[in-house]
Amino acid sequence: MSDLTFTLRPIGVVQTPYQDIQNMPIQPKGAAGVRGKLVVHPEYMEGLVDLDGFSHIYLIYLFHQVREMQLTVTPFLDKASHGVFATRAPKRPNPIGLSAVRLIKMTDNVLELENVDMLDGTPILDIKPYVPAFDEQEDVRVGWLEKNGDKVRTKRSDKRFG
Repeated sequence: MSDLTFTLRPIGVVQTPYQDIQNMPIQPKGAAGVRGKLVVHPEYMEGLVDLDGFSHIYLIYLFHQVREMQLTVTPFLDKASHGVFATRAPKRPNPIGLSAVRLIKMTDNVLELENVDMLDGTPILDIKPYVPAFDEQEDVRVGWLEKNGDKVRTKRSDKRFG
């Protein structure tokens, strides 16, 4: 194992209607239409220049309520156990999350978002624009999610990953 460590500083905090992990949507598709805000710390405002030209952005964030990691998990969309790297479960060696959300409006350092699936107060580590020419893939396989992935719109979280 490597003893290399990093220090990450949040660039902002997301505000969402989810105060508790119980019954949250488990992915942005399950949060369709849910609004939230990202308040970017003022010292990073210059980094937002031209972001308002994009309809969708990736938010990279910290699962700040996760207290342990598991290398195998039973995800919300299956009853079988899978390696954590074959899931999007939060109990990861580095509890980092990724969500693609719609950017509705940007006013100064406040980004109004839609399809937010994060807990209120989640620290945001980075923002990247979603670019179909870069991000869309062909010949995609989705492994074990082939049989259950369509349930993401209605499935909600429980306390198993808190």
